[in-house]
Amino acid sequence: MAVTLNHTIVPAADHRAAAHFFASVMGLPELPPAGRRGHFLPVRVNETLTLDFMTAPDAEGHHLAFDVDPETFDGILARLRAAGIPYGNDPTEPDNGRTDHPLCARGLFFRDDSHNLYEVMSPQ
Repeated sequence: MAVTLNHTIVPAADHRAAAHFFASVMGLPELPPAGRRGHFLPVRVNETLTLDFMTAPDAEGHHLAFDVDPETFDGILARLRAAGIPYGNDPTEPDNGRTDHPLCARGLFFRDDSHNLYEVMSPQ
């Protein structure tokens, strides 16, 4: 059997707000609460992967990077712009409004309120 990532925990000051923010920007579905006490809020990334947001005191931000096709990138960029969410092409400047990424044709970074840094990369 090949090794695949099933889920990863994303710590957040408010797991509901963080999951909703991420799902809204990325255009992904939020799933019902999970875990024995419903303390995870999963977002379906693809057929095999969920990000399970969990409230964590003193949450330290993680860096999560995603490869997307050009149409998905355009949708993400449009949602960021429409919501007035800062984005940028550099992890140290995720608010410079640029998409000329050093590792791909187009890419961007954006942050949530828990300091998670999301990276989105497109080959075109």
